[in-house]
Amino acid sequence: QVQLVESGGGLVQPGGSLTLSCAAPGSIFRVNMGWYRQAPGKEREVVATITSNGRTNYADSVKGRFTISRDNAKNTVYLQMNSLKPEDTAVYFCNLVNEAIRYKWGQGTQVTVSS
Repeated sequence: QVQLVESGGGLVQPGGSLTLSCAAPGSIFRVNMGWYRQAPGKEREVVATITSNGRTNYADSVKGRFTISRDNAKNTVYLQMNSLKPEDTAVYFCNLVNEAIRYKWGQGTQVTVSS
């Protein structure tokens, strides 16, 4: 089954930066996309979303630190993460915002913020 492929995670010190990428198997031109994360023992939560025309929205916990963007020509969504905190540690996923047409969740990419 086709899936989104997330990449770019890793181990970073507090205050550091990472850029995540999400490659979609098909066109994302007309769909709203989102980044989500799941920390150990917690539910998956939405981090940021971007509409088909580029309007963005962020969880309060990441406002001012994370930036979501998209490249429709490459069917790719990005998440630039700055000023990372230990509480940002989680597996990060991307997917469509509309649950009715979402892809099966991929493996995600692990982000660990630790000194």
